[in-house]
Amino acid sequence: MKKIAVITPIYSEFGFKLAGVSHHVTREEEAESTIRSIIREPDVGLLVVDERLLKGVTEEKLKEIEKSWHGVIVALPSPKRPEVEIEDFAVRLIRRAIGYHVRIRL
Repeated sequence: MKKIAVITPIYSEFGFKLAGVSHHVTREEEAESTIRSIIREPDVGLLVVDERLLKGVTEEKLKEIEKSWHGVIVALPSPKRPEVEIEDFAVRLIRRAIGYHVRIRL
């Protein structure tokens, strides 16, 4: 069975360890190298990355990393965001899953 790994900023270090998930903490500057090192682990099948750490990683690089790996990378939405940004995250997630831009009206 594949495992779940989570990458978060340093200030949220203990939350995911309580759930028994492989938890890694890093800074935004080191996010890409941390992602690349975790996907080398053969037992990880899902990588969840706090979206605040992905500001320095372009979407193209993230797609390139995901294509070269057998697992799935998911961005964890930031806990403090305006509602407009939450909708943007949902639209990006849907577009990524189905390959098509969808307009959502609430």
